[in-house]
Amino acid sequence: MLGKRLCLGNTIGLISPASPENALAIKNAILFLQNQGFNVLEGKHLYDKWGYLAGSDKDRATDVMDMFENNKVDMILCVRGGYGSSRILPYIDFDVIKKHPKIFAGFSDITVFLNSFYEKCGLTTFHSPMGTSNLEDTQTLKSFMFTLMHGDKPHTIKNPLGYLTKCINSGTAEGNLIGGNLSLMCNSLGTAYETNMRDKILFIEEVGEAPYRVDRMLTQLLLSNKLQQCAGIILGQFKDCDLPHYERSLTLEEVLNDRLYNLDIPIFSGFCSGHDYPKLTLPIGARVNMNADCGTINVLESVVE
Repeated sequence: MLGKRLCLGNTIGLISPASPENALAIKNAILFLQNQGFNVLEGKHLYDKWGYLAGSDKDRATDVMDMFENNKVDMILCVRGGYGSSRILPYIDFDVIKKHPKIFAGFSDITVFLNSFYEKCGLTTFHSPMGTSNLEDTQTLKSFMFTLMHGDKPHTIKNPLGYLTKCINSGTAEGNLIGGNLSLMCNSLGTAYETNMRDKILFIEEVGEAPYRVDRMLTQLLLSNKLQQCAGIILGQFKDCDLPHYERSLTLEEVLNDRLYNLDIPIFSGFCSGHDYPKLTLPIGARVNMNADCGTINVLESVVE
């Protein structure tokens, strides 16, 4: 199930389904999108705040559903992540989303929506920059706009020049692309929103987690027999996941080597997507072929129509 490709003059619906963002950052995001040639519709609760949440659970869920049901909205873009997306899943009407498929984009805490919308509706979603991300980064904006405006045909996603990937386990693998933030992929385990990883290409990234925490999350996925089911794994940006010293800690690389690298599937690291820049856009749910030796993702089908 695909949303219609984005065209100049289309309307982008902005929502805050997780943590709040300050009004100035939102206004700057709106101005940037308008300067790119798009109209912007603000969610009714876009500026709400309730502690570390952007308003009540029901209000945030209402904004999500309103944007899907509004036929004037061509794309739904989250302004930021933070925390709170999982709290509103019980208020999401997946049948409505099936009836009104459209582009849905974001990353970080938004990971739970990207994967559950694909899992329960068959909707291709987008692990992408958000409204308040630095869309002035040239490669980030280029990938974002190309995917949403010209992704109606197969294409290849690869790092920009100067950003090298590392082949961990050689080979190629084909499957539907899933994933996003590692913490959020773990948080869904044992719930009605758990992601099926069998024969999938798993992309994971993380930010601000010490190596032992990354170890804990990967171990949870291993003990759940999730990683063993994957056809291939792509490691994105692990920003600020290091320590000032390692007298009592493994390094991140040692954790990844111990927990992942012995899996008998293609794996490569260093892919430019996550909490850093450039931030390449990935179609969650799309059929892809990954090449670990080249560090490329070949998208085998349209991701918008």
